[in-house]
Amino acid sequence: MSKTKKSEAPQYELLYIVSNTYTAEELKPIMDKVNKIITDNGGQILRTEEWGNKKLAYPIKHQNYGYYNLVEFTTPGEKMQKISHVFRITSEILRYQIVVKEIKKEAANNKEKERARERAVRAKEDEKKKNELEKEKTKTRVNMLELDEKLDKILETDDLL
Repeated sequence: MSKTKKSEAPQYELLYIVSNTYTAEELKPIMDKVNKIITDNGGQILRTEEWGNKKLAYPIKHQNYGYYNLVEFTTPGEKMQKISHVFRITSEILRYQIVVKEIKKEAANNKEKERARERAVRAKEDEKKKNELEKEKTKTRVNMLELDEKLDKILETDDLL
């Protein structure tokens, strides 16, 4: 018997902008409509986030402001084209962008943690070396001062051979 791997649906992030001509009460049904589009196409909503009304970088369809919303979801890859098409023809959405969300694997996280530890150790070692160099510099300065004092004493004495 051969074991088949269950392929996980990729995770996506959808960022969309809704025209600010809609009120906050009218915005909720639009957000529900977007979520329904995703779930109707076999998707599962993982997280939604409202970023609020923000100024656009440039006017879009004669609008200077828009409501930004972020949705994280999973869906089979073959459904993305249909979802994208529906968003394209939805009049309430000024702009949208869907990107594949990179999921960090546990091994990658462990490597990052190890690198961070190594950097911390190196930083501590560098700090110790720096402190040792400063101590040596101060010792050298003290030695130079002592030498200057001894030279002054020798020069002040009349016993010069």
